Amino acid sequence: MAELSPMMKQYFKIKEANKDCILFYRLGDFYEMFYEDAKIASRELELTLTGRDCGQEERAPMCGVPFHSCEGYIARLVAKGYKVAICEQTV
Repeated sequence: MAELSPMMKQYFKIKEANKDCILFYRLGDFYEMFYEDAKIASRELELTLTGRDCGQEERAPMCGVPFHSCEGYIARLVAKGYKVAICEQTV
């Protein structure tokens, strides 16, 4: 198994500190969600679930929303009882 990228190392560190939230992780023009967060968000927001190679055996489930329209998606999740954390990538 390959080593995790710096981006995914940062993601896991931030997710660990925000276990009870769906983490919107900024990558370029999108907020991406990974793993269980992606599965929940894709189901609740009717988003396409895709995958990303992250240095693990299996591709990481992921989905995303454009950063400029994230407020509506966040509001929908909060209205359904979810907590959301927003992260800007710094690596």
